[in-house]
Amino acid sequence: MKKRNPLNARNFPSAKEEARKQAVVPPAYDSDLAAYRLAFVDDDFLLREELRPVRMQLELLKPELMQQEQGIKSTLVIFGSARIPSREAAEAGLARAEEAGDAAALARARTQLAMSRYYEEARRFSAIVTRASLQREDPIYVVTGGGPGIMEAGNRGAYEVGGRSIGLNIVLPHEQAPNPYITPELCFRFHYFALRKMHFLMRSVALVAFPGGFGTLDELFEALTLIQTGKCRSRPILMFGREFWTRLINFDVLVETGMISPGDEQLFHFVETAEEAWALLENEYDMNPAAPDAV
Repeated sequence: MKKRNPLNARNFPSAKEEARKQAVVPPAYDSDLAAYRLAFVDDDFLLREELRPVRMQLELLKPELMQQEQGIKSTLVIFGSARIPSREAAEAGLARAEEAGDAAALARARTQLAMSRYYEEARRFSAIVTRASLQREDPIYVVTGGGPGIMEAGNRGAYEVGGRSIGLNIVLPHEQAPNPYITPELCFRFHYFALRKMHFLMRSVALVAFPGGFGTLDELFEALTLIQTGKCRSRPILMFGREFWTRLINFDVLVETGMISPGDEQLFHFVETAEEAWALLENEYDMNPAAPDAV
């Protein structure tokens, strides 16, 4: 019996098939000059200065399409410093400083130990969110910047309760390696800060900021600005550590001097613990709808 062709067979070969064909079969025209190479497999061409808009589009599309394929619709973003250690790492650092007897190192180690509470809160908060999401038809995935410190804590909390989480790494001069707790197929790498920040916001239902430096402030204030100006929908912004944030930024001065409008300071909430943050999210959303097979 004659084999029938599938009705929905491709009319044209895919780009992948064409690229493989060109790599295996020598062209009739025996030339390796750049002009003859297929544009989409020509790295030198794709990396030209004039192709920056194309590369930016690709960096937007690749994580977007891969997350669509993974069924990711909702995320909870955790921002925070790469320099805040876990409690165990901070305690080890303090022990080394005490043994060395260096007063300056000892002061730094004590500060690191005090700040490590934020690592532990990020880890616990991520675990709470992820554990609840395991029962959701539409899970909420924790997403971080993919590096060490608070970012690691966010991915670690999800990992430790058997959940998946996302890491949006960035190429930096000193190289940021992904932390070991990111779900491998959800570990992305960016060149452009702007596109990375866009991906933080695209699926987020809430943004959670722990103490951090320039990078954390950049991410936090971009989100606040977009919400303040109506460029994106309002969503909860939770800031862990009132003392840290109010020492760093005098929000009252911004209101008093008219730099922000009265009410803009209500775009965010200060929280101190994972449980307090979770309670605020439960007040905003129905965070625990069961999946169909769990009803």
